Amino acid sequence: MKKNSKIFVAGHNGMVGSAIVRLLKKEGYDNLLLRGKKDLDLTNQSKVYNFFNTEKPDYVFLSAALVGGIGANMNSKADFFYINSMIQNNVIHQSYINNVKKLVFLGSSCIYPKSAKSPINESQLLSGKLEETNEGYSIAKISGIKMCQFYKDQYGCNFISVMPTNLYGPNDNYDLHNSHLIAALLRKFFEAKNKNFNQIEIWGDGTPIREVMHVDDCASACLFLMLNYDGFSHVNIGTGEEYSVKQLVDIFIDKFRFNGAISFNSNYPNGMKRKKLDISLLRDMGWKHSVSFTSGIEDMIIRLPDELENFINQ
Repeated sequence: MKKNSKIFVAGHNGMVGSAIVRLLKKEGYDNLLLRGKKDLDLTNQSKVYNFFNTEKPDYVFLSAALVGGIGANMNSKADFFYINSMIQNNVIHQSYINNVKKLVFLGSSCIYPKSAKSPINESQLLSGKLEETNEGYSIAKISGIKMCQFYKDQYGCNFISVMPTNLYGPNDNYDLHNSHLIAALLRKFFEAKNKNFNQIEIWGDGTPIREVMHVDDCASACLFLMLNYDGFSHVNIGTGEEYSVKQLVDIFIDKFRFNGAISFNSNYPNGMKRKKLDISLLRDMGWKHSVSFTSGIEDMIIRLPDELENFINQ
């Protein structure tokens, strides 16, 4: 991939897409194709066809997706399945039609079965039933992985898939009903501290264990794999750092100096009990994350007032 190659970052306004754009610009890639939802509806087949036919990108990072936490996934399974399926079907197929040199498709660790044994390696895909709370999203992402593999097998397309672990960082979604774990905790503790709340409610019983990763590390791994990996298997992206929800809460209590009460609401689902990825395939290629959870969270706490203001004003 040359510095002046045409690179389409689908979903460049999202958390992962914006991190990829920041990294590409930092590394000197200066011919980026960026389109927001108002300019290009990726669920619209004819509009995606026209975009690819006109712009002819050389490389594609497919990070555009409808994403959300447990609540959103439970209540909107049809939306998560349909929108994500349409986005990836349109972009992947047009990448084939227009001879894109390489495509990186971003999935999620949610693709793995509910009963998967941690650390979860790539071979556990489709080895059991999925976690019910995010089944619509998971099935859509699995179909994206398979689509890349089928197009590689049948047409020789250099399309690869990557599966990041639980992410946090700039441009996250802070909606308390639709956000992921770290973003939801950040907002709850920030508002409790600044509005003098004396109690914070946490969904679930606090026992689930999650691996965590800063989005800048995810972007770094995506670029690394774009430049260095052409294999058939999807590739896990993670850090090996994992915490229970209760441990995360204790970290935030300390960081925000919160003195109120914490209540765990077991009426809400926990999701998978433990979700840590086996990242040996990626590490054996020579990549390793660089942002520790401690430094990443401290940076996010500094950013949080501006992050929340930007999110609310979207």
